[in-house]
Amino acid sequence: MEVRSVEDLAKQLGANWPFIRSGRQNSRIEISRIQEACKALVMPDTSLVVFGSLSRGEFTDGSDIDWTLLVDGITIPQHLTVARQISDALAKLEAKPPGRTNTFGNMASSHTLIHCIGGEDDTNTNTTRRSLLLLEARPVGDDAAFNRVRNNILKRYLEEDLGLWRPSTIQKVPHFLLNDFARYWRTMAVDFADKQHDRFHEGFALRNIKLRLSRKLLYVSGLLACFRCQLDYPDDQERIDFFRRDNSVEVASYLLGLLDKTPLDMAAETLSRFAGKPESVVQLFNAYEDFLGVLSDQSKRKHLENLTPDQLESDPLYAEAREISHGFRDAVHSIFLNSDNPIGELTIRYGVF
Repeated sequence: MEVRSVEDLAKQLGANWPFIRSGRQNSRIEISRIQEACKALVMPDTSLVVFGSLSRGEFTDGSDIDWTLLVDGITIPQHLTVARQISDALAKLEAKPPGRTNTFGNMASSHTLIHCIGGEDDTNTNTTRRSLLLLEARPVGDDAAFNRVRNNILKRYLEEDLGLWRPSTIQKVPHFLLNDFARYWRTMAVDFADKQHDRFHEGFALRNIKLRLSRKLLYVSGLLACFRCQLDYPDDQERIDFFRRDNSVEVASYLLGLLDKTPLDMAAETLSRFAGKPESVVQLFNAYEDFLGVLSDQSKRKHLENLTPDQLESDPLYAEAREISHGFRDAVHSIFLNSDNPIGELTIRYGVF
């Protein structure tokens, strides 16, 4: 059977991942509630976009709602009013608000997202929004602005990647895009330490486990999307013929089709087809299922949120969560850091140096 989603993979393996399944169902329900509450608010040339566990299909009762009013057009004063109205509408749904970094829960302009890639004007907030628009975002309601912005972001990555279009370049991995995904992964890791410094380690345990699993999965899915350019076209000539500058519209459409998948679906489809390591694939998804099980338990989630640094070494639940993250890490290492499979070969060649 051809695997296109995590549900397909579960059927193929005879696996039962109830927390993955319920997360996807919960996400569908919550997105429907948000769409109903906000459908009359969103203006032309804007899209309401959600991120985080909701967009990834991993929503639990303790999840917050990370959202942005994405503006792709002339900025007008009414946009701020609409953003506030969206915030009020979500509050009436008793949705947990975004975190305190101000990355979400407000407006974002397409201008900086498209034009400020790298350089001094590419702030951490801009990098985060841009990367997540490609890796985990989902529009709620009108998606015209969302689709235009994502397409134009990807256009920038592709048009300025000169080696991708060179006929003499046989390996067709989009370096500019891959390098920015790698930079975002390292940014998340560095910002994690900075947040602990600013917040006196408040919420360290839960944030740490998320970094080890859901944040790492984001990077995994970004790597896989870039690697598919090589993996989906094993014949050298066919690959060279497809990745031509005069075929850039088709290439962008192909890549957006990959990036439209949730990280779990991207991992399920790509690892089942190309990793050649069924035991490691099962281990990876079993660990992620256990991780979502911890997040779905309100008492466990709250316990991890409230742990202080001096309690970490002796806390059984934190030890359990770390053990889950080690299973996920070992599965990732087995696939991505060994040259005995095509994904590992590509990681060693492009994902490290």
